[in-house]
Amino acid sequence: MIDVGEFIGYLDDIGINFFCGVPDSQLSPFCDYLEENCRNIIAANEGNAVAIASGYNLSTGNYPVVFLQNSGLGNIVNPVTSLTHRKVYSIPVVYVIGWRGQPGVHDEPQHKKQGEITLDMLELLDIEHFVVDRDTTFGELKSVFENSFLDRLSDGDSVAIVVSKGAFEDYKTAKSNGNALTREEAIRTVTAFLGDSDMIVSTTGKSSRELFEYREEQGHGHGNDFLTVGSMGHSSSIALGVALGSPDRKIFCFDGDGAMLMHMGALALVGSEGPENFYHVMFNNSAHESVGGLPTVMRDMHIDGLVKACGYRNTFNASSIDELKEVLPRFVESPGPAFLNIDVDISSRKDLGRPTTTPAENKRDFMKKLQGE
Repeated sequence: MIDVGEFIGYLDDIGINFFCGVPDSQLSPFCDYLEENCRNIIAANEGNAVAIASGYNLSTGNYPVVFLQNSGLGNIVNPVTSLTHRKVYSIPVVYVIGWRGQPGVHDEPQHKKQGEITLDMLELLDIEHFVVDRDTTFGELKSVFENSFLDRLSDGDSVAIVVSKGAFEDYKTAKSNGNALTREEAIRTVTAFLGDSDMIVSTTGKSSRELFEYREEQGHGHGNDFLTVGSMGHSSSIALGVALGSPDRKIFCFDGDGAMLMHMGALALVGSEGPENFYHVMFNNSAHESVGGLPTVMRDMHIDGLVKACGYRNTFNASSIDELKEVLPRFVESPGPAFLNIDVDISSRKDLGRPTTTPAENKRDFMKKLQGE
């Protein structure tokens, strides 16, 4: 295993000390160390991180580091092929990539396909890579830099360290935002208030897991909920499509602040289309809680002003269970697009389970419910 402090210290020794990216649970020790000890930028999405890193290289000539989960490779394909590649501007980047869905390693269904093609994608993008696992030593990783990576970077090419599960030694920092209301309690409260014809599209991560467990506990079934187990940042767009296709139903998007920031242009599309049956609920802990709890920039934003500028008709806020119960009737009865921001804690149950139905089963049940079967 690799000691992240030793690795990051080595990068600093060779002049690599600019870090930008999107946190990943597999990279938690690396990301937590950066947050506590180094200047780093948590970007809105992975492509955004590559662009920021490119600007840093243009201004300094130094090599930037971009960290991401392998699911984010899709978000970096455009800037890699049309900006940083040697056939365009030849901007060197060091990627640190968490390998979810690695073949032979158990993982969730949304990671399976991306895990299978991760190394192939890096080959297609002409990014030389090195896989680190539990047996990799720091000496081996250092040798890769000194015998290969540094030469590639000096030629304007990018390189990648692909991180298997357990490859980094543990390093954790305490996280807290001071909010008293838990996300799970907020999800249960909102869901319990909705009617049988109301439909929910929930975002990736623990929000969907908590919604699934609530339905199991209540014996509701899962036909009212589409669990967006992957595709981070796209749940509001999925919900918009559902709302436009089912104007006779109220459609609720259960979103997270990190997910909403990732593809924030979707807010403008919702506002422009203006579906009166669209209700956007953001469970806001100002953190990427599902992948380790590092902060997002949502804590610095004027949320009401943002969504109103995008065309939402009504906005609401709650930061306690009493405020939530008071505001829910007004939120649900207001014409959409309507937005409800709920400030929640950075926490989740240690024994929180995962959906026991397959994505295909979830899709089938959701579509049947929408079609009134």
